Amino acid sequence: MMHTPRRLIRSALCVCLSLIAPVTFGQTAPDAKEKPKIAEYRHDIDILQRKLDVLLMYQKLGDLAEIEEIKFTSVPGRDKNPTGLGAGNPLVIPAYTFVPKALGNRKAPLIVFVHGGLHGRFNSVKVTKELLKQGYVIIAPEYRGSTGYGGHLYSQIDYGGTEIDDTQAARNWAVKNLPVDGSRVGIMGWSHGGFHALMTVFRFPDDYQVAFSGVPVSDLVQRSAYQPDYIGTFKEFMGSTPQENLVEYRRRSPVYHADKLRTPLLIHTTTNDGDVSVMEVEHLIAVLKAANKKFEYKIFDNAPGAHGFGELDTEVGQEARSQIYEFLAKRLHPQKL
Repeated sequence: MMHTPRRLIRSALCVCLSLIAPVTFGQTAPDAKEKPKIAEYRHDIDILQRKLDVLLMYQKLGDLAEIEEIKFTSVPGRDKNPTGLGAGNPLVIPAYTFVPKALGNRKAPLIVFVHGGLHGRFNSVKVTKELLKQGYVIIAPEYRGSTGYGGHLYSQIDYGGTEIDDTQAARNWAVKNLPVDGSRVGIMGWSHGGFHALMTVFRFPDDYQVAFSGVPVSDLVQRSAYQPDYIGTFKEFMGSTPQENLVEYRRRSPVYHADKLRTPLLIHTTTNDGDVSVMEVEHLIAVLKAANKKFEYKIFDNAPGAHGFGELDTEVGQEARSQIYEFLAKRLHPQKL
């Protein structure tokens, strides 16, 4: 009997869960010796899940695009031993590239498509398919902190810091190595991907002709107040809480860089978002207006799917993506294939 990729995914994950269950879900809490083993198992599962996601990606997009998993270098990461062998070397960053098969010898506009998640990975097959059909080449960086590549890349998370350099390095690699027009580049993402879109165009405004930021984290200070569970993770790479180092949290927050906007920008949010509060995004909108910046935005009212509404096949989700694609196309001029 032939198994579908989805069945293979479920079967493989069940096997992995059966292996780690005695360690992670036992009657007693794991001791200090078990904790590293648990983390290792979890990274192994993430690696397996990512590889199975890739199989689905090839299955669903292989007819439309040439898909490659590539690697490039970015700024150095954190080293356990700063004076040890290899310390200070550039960090290797993986990424996916998608080039429409119907492109021929032409050059296309580029979309830098940044995944969300405090720790996440790229798996937005639906939106990628829609973008490919419109004639875009896509690069999706798996910036530091992404899951599915083992503990080293995961532990390099640097929220609002060097992870933004990774996204910019992906853009630069694509312009040099893919059949794209470097004068027609856009960046987009939802949630933490929307955060990346904002921080990237604020830092590198001349390299992007358009940006979309959906339900974006905008103010780490405000976010720490209503999502206190994030403070522990923030402290891991910043070494401090907002109370201890307010300046650093402001430095990593898009809302405090709004005066740097020079790129056409579209922002989406929804009133029922239980992850990134609409108030946080409204704060960003208000600051951009106060800085007399030209941009567009839409606040959806109780969008079905809440935080993830933009990628769903609901009427509202499709409406949101239609607005995004129209906004991108006006600046990037893709040719439908």
